[in-house]
Amino acid sequence: MTKPAVTRRVLPSSPFKAPVAPPLKSFDIGNRVSHDEHGLGRVIGIEDEIAVLVDFGSFRARITSPFTKMAKL
Repeated sequence: MTKPAVTRRVLPSSPFKAPVAPPLKSFDIGNRVSHDEHGLGRVIGIEDEIAVLVDFGSFRARITSPFTKMAKL
């Protein structure tokens, strides 16, 4: 028989395998960015850390947070 999977509790003071939250990505107007699907672009607008408006040359796209597919160059 196999035991059911149980998630272990991580103590806040434990240095072992503590979950680390990824740092929040922040963008400024004018930043050059690279998007996995759309390619290279430039940030032209920011919506209160919720989304950014990016100009990719032939079109503009509103990319919402979390910005997993976009990186600042």
